[in-house]
Amino acid sequence: MTYFRALDENAALRRHFHYADEEGGLWYVEAVPDCGELIVIKQAELTSAGQLHRYSWEHLEDEHGGLTDQAIDPEEDPLEAIPADEFQRVWTR
Repeated sequence: MTYFRALDENAALRRHFHYADEEGGLWYVEAVPDCGELIVIKQAELTSAGQLHRYSWEHLEDEHGGLTDQAIDPEEDPLEAIPADEFQRVWTR
């Protein structure tokens, strides 16, 4: 938790992405660079049923899932870059 909190509070550059999963859910992530990797610090899942699950250092996990502990690679992962306001619109829903 301390690691993710420090990244969130000290981030100068934030990147935002989304992708669709095989079950029809939409995932939104906010990531920051750290040691040459992009680390997810906020993650929101909008399920096909319309439920929203949010994860960050303030809420790492629950019965539906949790904040990924894996770095992301936009060149290899099926991610689409999105504007920060699109991420915020989902995050604050």
